[in-house]
Amino acid sequence: MAMKSYKFLIILLTLSFSQLAIGQLTDLARLEYSFIPKSKSSDQYTRLRALVNYPIEFKNDSYLVIGAEYNRVILNLEEDYPFDNSLFESLNIIDLNIAYTFKTSEHWRYGIKFNPRIASTLTDKVTGDDLFLNGGIYTINDRTDDESAEKPYRLILGITYNSTAGIPYPLPFISYYRRVNDYWSFSAGVPKSNLKYYFNEQNMAQVFVGLDGYMANLQRPLDVNGEQVDHISMSVAVAGLGYEYCITDHIVLYVYSGYTVRFKNILRNNDRDEVFQLDDLNSYYLRTGLKFKI
Repeated sequence: MAMKSYKFLIILLTLSFSQLAIGQLTDLARLEYSFIPKSKSSDQYTRLRALVNYPIEFKNDSYLVIGAEYNRVILNLEEDYPFDNSLFESLNIIDLNIAYTFKTSEHWRYGIKFNPRIASTLTDKVTGDDLFLNGGIYTINDRTDDESAEKPYRLILGITYNSTAGIPYPLPFISYYRRVNDYWSFSAGVPKSNLKYYFNEQNMAQVFVGLDGYMANLQRPLDVNGEQVDHISMSVAVAGLGYEYCITDHIVLYVYSGYTVRFKNILRNNDRDEVFQLDDLNSYYLRTGLKFKI
């Protein structure tokens, strides 16, 4: 199967509010490092990420895509907090991605994704409290290669449910992409938007805004001000600049740097109500890595 055919499939595997690179990805494999230093605080946040996706072709231009992703979040909390933060100094987020997609016409494709997740400190054996179920349904109208279209574009509309997002109802996914000319393209939507400039097809820069977040179970609950804490969550809105260098047609080195315009890291009880808010000062943000894309 041609590399280009995978484009529609891998999009479906990465539509979630749980990763810093959420949304419009087309990766078969990725290794990534993220870092949020706290310039006015002793706290620091680091994330290591690895993923792989594998599409299986069926008849009538339909595909089953199976993938897995691992995130390790390291919380270096050095501020003077009224609890033992060693109980959650590192978090583990493990995703199994299962997607099915099929085409109904030349330009329309539909898909469904099922995404079981383990999000936990993993200090003990895995229990039901560590398991979360996420997923979504999507429709894709791709006219990027349609020579008859006056302004070729790609539109993705979806409804997602993410039990770790802290919002107990479905969320929209919207992405509208258009390559304006040889030098400019843009992608507008939720949860990520960007404006990209192409120096050439090997070097490109972009301005971006995006959302990210996670929620994880604390296998060893702690007491904070007389109330039990069972979960930790983080939500981030970030804006910045990015640079991508295509080593080959399919291997890309990238660096993104920006500033968190919203940063919330919260300890929650079993009902997910806020118990204690960690340092919430905005700070600089760095993300870099290597990806194998279509």
